[in-house]
Amino acid sequence: MEKWVTINKKADFQGIGEKFGIDQVTARIIHNRGVVGDEEIQRYLYGKIEDLYDPHLLKDADLLTDLLLERIRQKRSIRIIGDYDIDGVMASYILKKALLLCGADVSVQIPDRIKDGYGINRRLIQEAYADGVDTLLTCDNGISAREEIAYAKSLGMTVLVTDHHEPPLEGDNKADAVVNPRQRDCGYPNKDLCGAAVAWKTVCILYEKTGRKKEQAEAFLENVAFATVCDVMSLKGENRILVKEGIRRIRVTSNVGMKALIARCGLEPEQIGTYHFGFVLGPCINASGRLDTAKRALELLFMEDENKAALAADELVVLNDERKKLTEQGVEEAKEVYEREGYENDRVLVIYLPEVHESIAGIIAGRIREEYHKPVFILTKSTDGVKGSGRSIETYSMYEELCRCQELFFKFGGHPMAAGFSMAEASVGCLRKRLNENCTLTEEELLPKIRIDVPMPVDYVSMELVREFSLLKPFGKGNERPVFADRNLRIRRMWRIGKNQNVLRLQMISQSGRPVSAIYFGNIDNFCGYFSEKFGKTEVEAAMHGWENAIVLSVVYEPVIHVYREMENLQFEIQYYH
Repeated sequence: MEKWVTINKKADFQGIGEKFGIDQVTARIIHNRGVVGDEEIQRYLYGKIEDLYDPHLLKDADLLTDLLLERIRQKRSIRIIGDYDIDGVMASYILKKALLLCGADVSVQIPDRIKDGYGINRRLIQEAYADGVDTLLTCDNGISAREEIAYAKSLGMTVLVTDHHEPPLEGDNKADAVVNPRQRDCGYPNKDLCGAAVAWKTVCILYEKTGRKKEQAEAFLENVAFATVCDVMSLKGENRILVKEGIRRIRVTSNVGMKALIARCGLEPEQIGTYHFGFVLGPCINASGRLDTAKRALELLFMEDENKAALAADELVVLNDERKKLTEQGVEEAKEVYEREGYENDRVLVIYLPEVHESIAGIIAGRIREEYHKPVFILTKSTDGVKGSGRSIETYSMYEELCRCQELFFKFGGHPMAAGFSMAEASVGCLRKRLNENCTLTEEELLPKIRIDVPMPVDYVSMELVREFSLLKPFGKGNERPVFADRNLRIRRMWRIGKNQNVLRLQMISQSGRPVSAIYFGNIDNFCGYFSEKFGKTEVEAAMHGWENAIVLSVVYEPVIHVYREMENLQFEIQYYH
């Protein structure tokens, strides 16, 4: 079971609510997200484009745009080197589209995930040099490519870097200009921009210097929002405004390729939100870079023929369906290995799946982490040994632990919550042994923690309050959906619904005797099994028939407004229970 923890930050929530015309519960949620002070609260609730930071604050942004404009005037060839994930694709699109509109001779090359790996490399540099390219412009990569950039410079090329990853601790980047808010001597206030946002900020300056209107640059905000959400950047401060504005624009997008993908995914444009970026549209863009080439997704964004765009969008959806199928097979195989090879006592899971496609190892690792709530590394066979991709839990710093056995790797990198490496196949068993010997995680640290915003009785919830929660959107990392808890609820009746009978609907009674409509989308067998152990099978069967029963439960829930045949009613989605 999970450990429920109430976020217990203190403030005058009543006073904040009165000042900003919001409920004290809403004020408390905002405070829980780290938004403190009148100015920050105002920006959180009502922030607009005018509240974004000046792009000129980015170190080297003026130098980089001046160099680009000089190359455009001289009709020199510019090549963008992007990345194969959503952030890299969106950044590549923003830069190429903007440079074309400025009259540049510009092309894009995106590394192949398997053949090239991440970022700019010697092969791509040699290819560009052979093509007569004068200037290389990176996006979503380049900050760590010291040797590659030095090689390009030795060939007489100009190298411009736009990136958002952490710079290496040692050594200088020899690029002609580097735009990255994470540079230690960069004064830009928001260090958490994604690669597409850095590219967009650069374009804002470029457009300003070429006399274009701000609105023309703002057309790219839908791409910035898409990338910010899918690259799992924090939705706080400036990022939250970027995503809010981007969602507003994508709902009325004029991009033919984007419209085709939205239609093919069966979405109504006016309903698109962060969920659809992360779990519907985004995976289709990413599938091209995982199983084929990310150039296909980039080409879709440049298409102007509706029929061709529809076909291209369909191909991406088919690729994503294939990716989902491969992922499910990989997850099942990982579970089988877990059961068969005695992983129950491992606190760090190192699971070798030689036949799994290396591009989906990280997704599988994430799914297995959710299943067992342990740090997970999924390893797959590659051309020169084994590649691994890991996903962690909050209490385990993956990168630090890899550093402790770095002699096992050809290459490795990452951060506390995710990491990757390559190594010899013969060292797989040693890695599993070393990581578990070094692991200091306690049983409590391995328990998933559910952070509750407010222990709020369901009786307090109203339609008006749930509507007010829309002010908290968009939701995502750092601005999670609000979570509430209540206890001593009784079940009047519960029954299975849905085509596959895999959803549980409940009629409950609150502590004050109020009837409450609830729904549970999780594992119903586990739900019924838990309460059968606690109260007896007879009581669960009675609840299933709508008879009087002795079941009393506590729930973690989210209140939603359910619409059925144009009728609205309050519904409570149960997320956890005991």
